[in-house]
Amino acid sequence: MDAPVTPPAEKYINRELSLLEFNRRVLEQARDESVPILERLRFLCISCTNLDEFFEVRVAAMKQRLEIGARSAGPDKMTPLQLLDEIRHRSLLLVRQQYEMLNEVILPELAKEQIHFLHRADWTAAQKKWLSHYYHDEIVPLLTPLTLDPSRPFPRILNKSLNFVVRLDGKDAFGRRRHRAIVQAPRSLPRVIRLPDKFAEAGRDNYVFLSSVIHAHVDDLFPGMTVEGCYQFRVTRNSNLYVDDEEVDDLVRALEGQLEASRYGAAVRLEISHTCPQDLCDFLLDHFQLAQADLFTVDGPVNLNRLSTICDMADRPELLYPPFTPGLPAVLKTDKNIFDVLRKRNVLLQHPYQSFSPVVDFIATAAADPKVLAIKQTLYRTGSDSPIVDQLVNAARAGKEVTVVVELMARFDEAENIFSANRLAEAGAHVVYGLVGFKTHSKMSMVVRREEGRIRRYVHLGTGNYHPGTTRLYTDYGYLSSNQNLGEDVHKIFMQLTSLTAATNLVKILTAPFTIFDELVAKIDREIEHAKAGNKARIIVKINSLTGLQMIDKLYEASMAGVKIDLIVRGICSLRPGIPGLSENIHVRSIVGRFLEHSRVYYFRNNGKEEYYCSSADWMDRNFFRRNEACFPIRQKPLKQRLMKDFKLFLADNCQAWVLRGDGSYEKLQPGSEPPVSAQQKLLKTLAVS
Repeated sequence: MDAPVTPPAEKYINRELSLLEFNRRVLEQARDESVPILERLRFLCISCTNLDEFFEVRVAAMKQRLEIGARSAGPDKMTPLQLLDEIRHRSLLLVRQQYEMLNEVILPELAKEQIHFLHRADWTAAQKKWLSHYYHDEIVPLLTPLTLDPSRPFPRILNKSLNFVVRLDGKDAFGRRRHRAIVQAPRSLPRVIRLPDKFAEAGRDNYVFLSSVIHAHVDDLFPGMTVEGCYQFRVTRNSNLYVDDEEVDDLVRALEGQLEASRYGAAVRLEISHTCPQDLCDFLLDHFQLAQADLFTVDGPVNLNRLSTICDMADRPELLYPPFTPGLPAVLKTDKNIFDVLRKRNVLLQHPYQSFSPVVDFIATAAADPKVLAIKQTLYRTGSDSPIVDQLVNAARAGKEVTVVVELMARFDEAENIFSANRLAEAGAHVVYGLVGFKTHSKMSMVVRREEGRIRRYVHLGTGNYHPGTTRLYTDYGYLSSNQNLGEDVHKIFMQLTSLTAATNLVKILTAPFTIFDELVAKIDREIEHAKAGNKARIIVKINSLTGLQMIDKLYEASMAGVKIDLIVRGICSLRPGIPGLSENIHVRSIVGRFLEHSRVYYFRNNGKEEYYCSSADWMDRNFFRRNEACFPIRQKPLKQRLMKDFKLFLADNCQAWVLRGDGSYEKLQPGSEPPVSAQQKLLKTLAVS
C-alpha cells in the first residue's frame, strides 16, 4: 500500500489573491471575440470598477491592520507585508492588461464599427472650434483652478474623482512666481463627450474624453503663466464605514456622517498618466502619504470605468447582447390572483431568465387586496427606483401593517437604503434597521391574509436582492409558497429581527448566525458516513464565495472519506482542489458570462433521499456567524429535478467555465471536439422569450 501523501502546509488559497483572479476572469470576457464589442467594453469597465472596490475595501483594511501592528501570517502562510507586495505585483499586471486591452483591442475594434475616440492631434479645425465653445460654455463655469502656495493649500480631493496636476512657470497677477496648480473636474460633467453628427461621416460616431478637452484648453486657466505640463490623476480612498454599535444612538445619522467622511478617507492608491514626470509623481505621493508601491501609471484615462457610458450612448443595438424578454412559468400565465395560484402549488422562479414581475405583483396585489392585513419585508439592496418600495409605500398608505427591515450597511448602497427607509417611514411603515454587527442579508417577504375566517401566510424567499437592476443582470432563484410551516418559520424570523428574541423551533428554514453552519456541517458528516459505509456520497454547492476555513476543512475531510464534491464558485475560493491526500475528490469551477452568477444552492445526496436548499448565504464566516441569513429547502419533486438539471448544465459548461487548479490559478475550458455547452445561453433559450 502506498504511503499517504502529506498535504501541503498552505492548505488555503489567499482570499485577496483569489478575488484578483476573479477580476482577471472578468477581464478575459473583454478578450472573447464571441462577445459583442460594446459588451466587451462593458466587461473591461467592470474589471476596473471591481479593482477600485478591491482597493477601497480590501487593501484599505489590510493597510489599517499594518498600521496597528498586525504582522503575523494568516492561514495561507502569507504575512500582511508579503500579501500587499503580491497584491501590488498582480494589480500592476492587471492594470497593464486593462489598458493594453483598451488601446490594442477594444478601441481598434470599436473603430472598425465606426465608433471613434479622437485624440487631440486628430481634431479637425471644425471639431476644435466646437469643442472650444463647449469648453467655455459647459466646462469653464464649473472649474476652480487652484495654484498652490503656503496660503493656498492642496485642495481636498474626492475619492476616485478626475483631477489634473499642472506644472507652471511665471508669475501670477500679484507678481508671485507659481510652480504648480491643481484642476478638479466636477463630477457633474460627463467624462465622454459625443461630437455632433455634422462633424463626422455618415454612420460614424465620434467621441472625445473630457480629460482631453480640459488638457487642450488648460492654458486658458492660467493667463500670464506658461503651462509646462498637465497630467491627469485619480486617488482611491479607504471607503470602509466604521460604526461603533456600543456608542451609536442614531444609526442613520451616524451612517450619514460616515458616508460623507468616506469620500475623503485615507488614500490607498494613486493613478496618474504615464507621461507624468517623476518629481510631480513624488509630489503627489508625498501629499497623499503614499509610497512608490501605491503608484499606478496608466496609458489612457485614469477613470477608465466611465467608458461604460458609451454602451448606452451609442445607438448600436447590434453591438450589444441580443435583447430578451424574461419568461414566466406556465402556472402564472393565467388571470388568476397570485394567491389563488400559490394556494395550490409552490412556484420557483429563475432570474433573469424568468421575470421578476411575479414578485413585484405579489407585493402589489397584497397592497391593493382588502383581505391582506400585513406585509413584512427585508431589504438589503433596493436601488433608487424600486418598484418593491413603491408597492410597500402604497400598502402602508392603504392602511396595511407594513414592516420593513432595512439593512443600512449594505456596502456602496447605504445612501439609497437610507432614502428608501425614509420614504417608507413617511408613508407609515414600521421601519427597522438591521442590527449593527449582524447584517440582515436574508431575502424574505411575507403577506398575511385573512381567508374564510382564518389567517394564511404567503411568502417569497430568494437568493438575490429586491433590486430592479440586478434582477436583469444577476442569476438568482426566487421561491413563492403558501406552505404554512414555511410561513410560520418566516413569521418567527421576522419577530426575531424586530424584537431580537430567539426564533425557536423552526421547522423548515435554517438561519444564520444560529443554525446554518452547524446543520451544513451535520449534512456533510452524514455524507462522510455514507461514503465510509461504501454508499455513494455526493455534494454539489453553487455559491459566490468560499472562504470559511472550518467549512473548507470539513470539505477536505469529506473528500478524504471518498465523498464526490462539485463546487461552482463564481468568485473567491480559498479551497485548494485536487491535492492528493487532501482534496482529490473536490472539483471547483467558476462560470463567468453575460450574467453575474449569484444564486446559492446546496445539494446533498443523503443515500438517495436527496436534499436541496436555496439560500442567501455564501460559505464565508461572515455569512455563517455575522449576518442574518435564510436557507430554505426545496422539497417538491419537479422543482428538485429542475435544480439538478441546472446543476448538470453548469457542470457541463465548456464555454464560460473556468476550472480551479490546486495552485490557485484558473484554466478556461474550451469545447475542443466536444459540442459547445453554455449554461447561460441554454437557460436563455429554454426559459426566456427571444
